[in-house]
Amino acid sequence: MRSFVIGQPIAHSLSPVLHNAAYEALGLDHKFDKLEVAPEDLPDFINSIDEDVLGLAVTMPHKQRIMDLLDAIEPMAQAVGAVNTVVPAGRVLSGFNTDVYGIVQAIRESGEIPENARATILGARATASSALAALGHLNVHDVDVVARNFAGPGYIALAETRLGVTTNHIPWRDSTRALGSLNSADVIVSTLPSGRADYWAAEYTPKPGAIVLDAAYDPWPSELARVAEAGGAHVVSGYLMLLHQACQQIELMTGHSAPVDAMRSALLKATNRSKL
Repeated sequence: MRSFVIGQPIAHSLSPVLHNAAYEALGLDHKFDKLEVAPEDLPDFINSIDEDVLGLAVTMPHKQRIMDLLDAIEPMAQAVGAVNTVVPAGRVLSGFNTDVYGIVQAIRESGEIPENARATILGARATASSALAALGHLNVHDVDVVARNFAGPGYIALAETRLGVTTNHIPWRDSTRALGSLNSADVIVSTLPSGRADYWAAEYTPKPGAIVLDAAYDPWPSELARVAEAGGAHVVSGYLMLLHQACQQIELMTGHSAPVDAMRSALLKATNRSKL
């Protein structure tokens, strides 16, 4: 059986490291590869999926576009408006979102969240919507979102409506409010592309004990992560989110419990790191 991660660009993806490590640990004769698929080629690619395909991991820019091409979408993926996993069953293609699980598990692994915690999300697109859902699972409901845009197709305002929650929208240009939100947050989740969150690092003073997750992991550490750790925050790398979202993908695609330790070890070796 074959499985793939699809996106554009895709060369940087570490998904094959995680999935192939899982297949080996589980004794499964499967192969996971990267496949670059341009947006204009996505419909034809989806139509070409055959019975030999175990599943797809989906990355940008396809997490939202792919939804119109699937036969069924799980409620969580529908609510956040993003699919990062596709599992074929017969002729039915079902879409799932494992980013929410990945964020929840990464934060839980990294520290305790106080009662009545406040959170700040940087960004307002697909991963930000997943972060919003994850914070709800963690019982964090006082949430600020700092971004340039909030409404429109693929933005967090639609996810808020579907999830039945409200957030405080802080425009990126309002640096006073944005820094005030970051400096007082118990949890920060940056969903911005690599380096974009570093804009705030120079004036960011982390709340001691805060949890700061930067989903962008290449290069690592980001300047935001470095400042957060130096200021006494618990820093969570995007590698940890990547690990846990892949664990749920393995379970969806194979029906087996994910071999978390084997996957973690493979990721540490591939990134030449001592911890995630």
